[in-house]
Amino acid sequence: MSAKIRPLIMMEVLLLAALAMSVKAVFGLVAWRYAGPLTLLVLLSGLTIYFKARGLSWREYGLVRLPKLKSWLLLPFQSLLAVIAILGTGVAAASLGGALGFEFMTQEPEGVMDRFGAVADGSLPHYLLWLAIAIFAAGLGEELFFRGYLINRLKDGLGCGGFMTALTIILPALYFGYGHVYYQGLRGLIVTGLIGLMLGVLFVLYKRNLWPLIIAHAVVDSLVFTALFFQLDV
Repeated sequence: MSAKIRPLIMMEVLLLAALAMSVKAVFGLVAWRYAGPLTLLVLLSGLTIYFKARGLSWREYGLVRLPKLKSWLLLPFQSLLAVIAILGTGVAAASLGGALGFEFMTQEPEGVMDRFGAVADGSLPHYLLWLAIAIFAAGLGEELFFRGYLINRLKDGLGCGGFMTALTIILPALYFGYGHVYYQGLRGLIVTGLIGLMLGVLFVLYKRNLWPLIIAHAVVDSLVFTALFFQLDV
């Protein structure tokens, strides 16, 4: 990538991040429970149109084809590793935070029940709605934006090298964590930020193949809502 183009790419990323925060703030005024998913819908729709105008597709940003049998055989194991990484990171962050005396790391933020309380109360329509959001907005949408777009585009803007590669993983992870502050508070920033960090590392290790991360993210969030609906203690 030409050095002259890199500042323009970084400006593109910064403008999109600012736009995302602005759109989310607007949705937060009228439908705060769905502000995240609605913002992702707007962003991904705009990016899809932008890619099409440039002759690109989401294949260049992680939705790769899996033509070889080996790729399909690896997919379940890669997805399982990602599931373990998500769950393990969440548990480890809460446990370590508690051990260090940060009680907020072991307590469920009030905003979680404010947002998902209808599911916990046994509302089947709300459960099915949030299950669909978990699969399509969280599993597919968040991975497309935070890992597929941001990591790849930051790589174009920052260049190669160990330090720059680390930044392409760390910056989207921080933004991913920030995206959960509005209902999870500081705990959400830390825990989801660390989860984003792990998913970013796996994205690079998986040679920028999003499919295992999409599957794992959708599975974990679906399990969380299912446990909440059936009031399972997990």
